[in-house]
Amino acid sequence: MTEQYLDSHKEEILKKGFTVINTVFSEDEVEKIVETIQKADTSADNFRKSEDLFAVRQFLKEVPKIKDFVMNDTIKFIIRTLFGEKYFVVKSIYFDKPETSNWYVAYHQDLTISVDKKLEMQGFGPWTTKKNQFAVQPPLPVLENIFTIRIHLDDTDENNGALKVVPGSHAKGIYRPETINWDVETEEICNVEKGGIMIMKPLTLHGSNRTTDGRRRRVIHIEFSDMELPEELQWSERMN
Repeated sequence: MTEQYLDSHKEEILKKGFTVINTVFSEDEVEKIVETIQKADTSADNFRKSEDLFAVRQFLKEVPKIKDFVMNDTIKFIIRTLFGEKYFVVKSIYFDKPETSNWYVAYHQDLTISVDKKLEMQGFGPWTTKKNQFAVQPPLPVLENIFTIRIHLDDTDENNGALKVVPGSHAKGIYRPETINWDVETEEICNVEKGGIMIMKPLTLHGSNRTTDGRRRRVIHIEFSDMELPEELQWSERMN
């Protein structure tokens, strides 16, 4: 993988708000990631398990051994080339959509960030608090600065919940799903191979359908920024 190869993906992110790069993790690397997750202690509050979903919030903190496998040389090269040298982790989630899942996600933008405390600050709000975890909608420039990498541990297509997105919606600010004009906008399904990644701007309108073919979908979702927050506020999951 070369910088020249990644140039087209950089252009696609700028234009469409997302791109897919396959063959980032080998079969062996994927298996090591899966084994590490399976060995994790799932009793903590950040682990959520139901018939439709197994999810881990603050994933890199809750399963610290996973970082060495997730941040392989290829991912580091992609981050440096596409984002720059100064980007760091600000949020991480793992989720497993099982074979029988009827979990459907409507179109939305990712409009909140995870922070270490609640402060009344101009431009920040509304706030949500769950189990001493604080999330807030920040000013638009903060959201525009974030990149998300989604690492796929299974082949993913429209039959097992691949993301559907509205290309170019990341460049339109806060875009309410109920105002989508389908006479103008288009929908694209983001198929990703096992071991591949999808890179997305969080303001890109996205959603996913229910699984219809009995295949599971396991994804690691990691958000990156190079922007410091104002005053006393800190990213709650900051990790270099």
